[in-house]
Amino acid sequence: MVQLAGPPAEVVSSGAPATGRYAGRIARIDWRALSGPFQRSWLWRRLHHKRWQYVGLGNDELFIGLAIVDLGWTCTAFAYVFDRRSKSLLANWRQDGLPSLQCKVSDRPLNGCKAWFRGPGASLSLQHQQATDSLSLSVQTGEMQLQADLSLAEAAPILLAIGPIEHGAAHATQKTPALSVKGQLHVKGQTYSLDQAVASVDSSNGLLARNTDWRWACAHSPEMGFNLQSGYFGSNENALWLHGALIPLGAARFEFDPKRPLEPWRISTADGLLDLSFSPEGARQEDRNLIIAASHYIQPIGTFSGMVRASLDAPAHQVKGLLGVTEDHQSRW
Repeated sequence: MVQLAGPPAEVVSSGAPATGRYAGRIARIDWRALSGPFQRSWLWRRLHHKRWQYVGLGNDELFIGLAIVDLGWTCTAFAYVFDRRSKSLLANWRQDGLPSLQCKVSDRPLNGCKAWFRGPGASLSLQHQQATDSLSLSVQTGEMQLQADLSLAEAAPILLAIGPIEHGAAHATQKTPALSVKGQLHVKGQTYSLDQAVASVDSSNGLLARNTDWRWACAHSPEMGFNLQSGYFGSNENALWLHGALIPLGAARFEFDPKRPLEPWRISTADGLLDLSFSPEGARQEDRNLIIAASHYIQPIGTFSGMVRASLDAPAHQVKGLLGVTEDHQSRW
């Protein structure tokens, strides 16, 4: 089983991205030291610098997905609640805003992180609480109110992935394993405890290409979880968490029908360490065309079943009914 090194001090080394997968948290993602073939003008960086904080949070009743996204020239945020029993969205909110004025995603991905969005009738925030080593999450919209603390203190090793981007410059992301949750959600006149929920966080920061696309899968429980991506970042962020160990995975293959994304998916890795089927229960989706920018996005929510293993000679670990999401996303931004 491959052991990942600890994170570098900076995401840039000798003018280039400090390419690799690491186990642990980095203090800051700062691209200003890029030079040579990775150097870009101030205006290019302003238009291409993308930062986001995404949180997925679920239990037997619900799945909640939300994000705060700073696109450089604009910003957006969304939050939704999916009822797993009725297989329908109880809330589905989204709003755009002006960067710095209505939205900010700091360059600190987890330690010291601060992300917020404020718009008419809505506010979202995700902030690190150093005293408890937790992330304080707040969502207030006309449809839902959520307050929760996501504990980093006892989490398994957190993935850091850094690498170059074709037609862009560089990208870095921190992906957490399962995080324990304390909090509650109020939606549709009902209050739900989130104390038995499991959360995961995707904190990403990069100088990306004008056209960016990806397929993504993510699911977590206290015993095991995974993060898989095929697209703009290659296999850099593919990883498995198994009984507290962080294991890098090979290239991911997503087999699904883009025209029928609520039919079953199959997801596997080239190294033979993961082979799963995904059964969607429902989805949040959105297609937008703003002339200068456009996006196609669908995030099915459902369960994974199949097999994972720590190495080719290790016994298979059976996966059954593991809650998570997949995603098919294309952006011109």
